[in-house]
Amino acid sequence: MKYKFSHIALSTSSKDGGVLPIANQVYEILHNAGIKVSFDENLNKLQKTTKTKSKTDHYIVNNAELLIAIGGDGTMLNCSRRYGSKGLPILGINLGKVGFLTDIAPNEITSRLLEVIKGNYLEDKRFFLEAEAGDKKKKFMALNEVVIHSGAIAQLIEFDLYIDDSFVYRQKADGLIVNSPTGSTAYSLSGGGPIVHPGLDAITLLPMFPQSLSTSSLVVSAQSNIRLDLINNKLKSQLSFDSHESLTLKGINTIRISKSGSVLNLIHPEDHDFFEGCRNKLGWSSGIIK
Repeated sequence: MKYKFSHIALSTSSKDGGVLPIANQVYEILHNAGIKVSFDENLNKLQKTTKTKSKTDHYIVNNAELLIAIGGDGTMLNCSRRYGSKGLPILGINLGKVGFLTDIAPNEITSRLLEVIKGNYLEDKRFFLEAEAGDKKKKFMALNEVVIHSGAIAQLIEFDLYIDDSFVYRQKADGLIVNSPTGSTAYSLSGGGPIVHPGLDAITLLPMFPQSLSTSSLVVSAQSNIRLDLINNKLKSQLSFDSHESLTLKGINTIRISKSGSVLNLIHPEDHDFFEGCRNKLGWSSGIIK
């Protein structure tokens, strides 16, 4: 049988002891199907059973046709930045507790994976956020959210918010969460932000514990250019990206956030449904459908 993919890579960032047995199982399924399999340095232990060496990120991006991320959403976020932002499609195997981005459960790997490699899957495009701080030349990327926060307990930061150079408000708060639709089921959700369907081209802004009683979430077009001007740049406030990379903002006046040109191509099993995922992972009642 001719399969959709001829070269698939495996990756993880999880320290879970269950990763290696799952990775071995995935390797065997793909290898027996005649598909070339590569894996990155985080799965070095696979070298003993597969008799092959791990590959660099550069090799994987330039040679693989699909990446399988094994772990929870943290692994998916890591793989999205390393590989997905460079155009490599990603399929997730979920070893985490919630896993909005990872679809396949460990007990479904064989059947689900065989269907995907046959070409029976859905493609889901997700955009990244891009942030610039002050006059720093480096641009930072996030799939879920960019968060400006005080970095200290019970310490407020003050900032002016602009959307497309139009003044919105001056705010005192613990911080501000700027998230994509993908991030609406992550940190923003725990802060009371809205769940945004991933098909919407929108960005949500959610103040964290604002001093104003009338402040609520703001949803704007993903084409918007968001700017924050910090009122007191002597404070050691922080800018974080998917809770992974962070930057100290002391001495920085301005933060700019916008939609990135990079797109993540998520691969789902054919029966994937966003709302079913919300029901299962958030404990929503499914009701009775007649």
